[in-house]
Amino acid sequence: MPVFPENYIMKKIFKTGDRKISTFVVKNEDQAAFHGEVLHSVCSTFALAREMEWSSRLFFIEMREENEEGVGTMLTIDHKSPAFVGETLTITATVESIIKNELICNITVMADNREVASGRTGQKMLKKEKLNQIFTKPK
Repeated sequence: MPVFPENYIMKKIFKTGDRKISTFVVKNEDQAAFHGEVLHSVCSTFALAREMEWSSRLFFIEMREENEEGVGTMLTIDHKSPAFVGETLTITATVESIIKNELICNITVMADNREVASGRTGQKMLKKEKLNQIFTKPK
């Protein structure tokens, strides 16, 4: 039985090329750090990943039905330049494709006119009941 079933009902209100834009201010807690030690005083890959996923999730917030929820399936990040604490980042998610219950977005992250990162996200829409089954630890 496939983990991601083909029976879905999400609203089909977006198309290839549609965009969602979000902004994010880099804070001290977003710096590249491990186990409490700051390695670089710039926005971490972790924080970028969170914000890139959020930007594409903005589509699913509008697309989902009451009994559905999105789940991430992939994320890629290509760093282009650092984002410094205090900078405002503009994250643009652009629909690359929507096939069945899967949304793929191209993502760009900018600080003013400087590209910070690019990448892609993938999400699938599933019924909440199915997600609960998937996310329940076997006994």
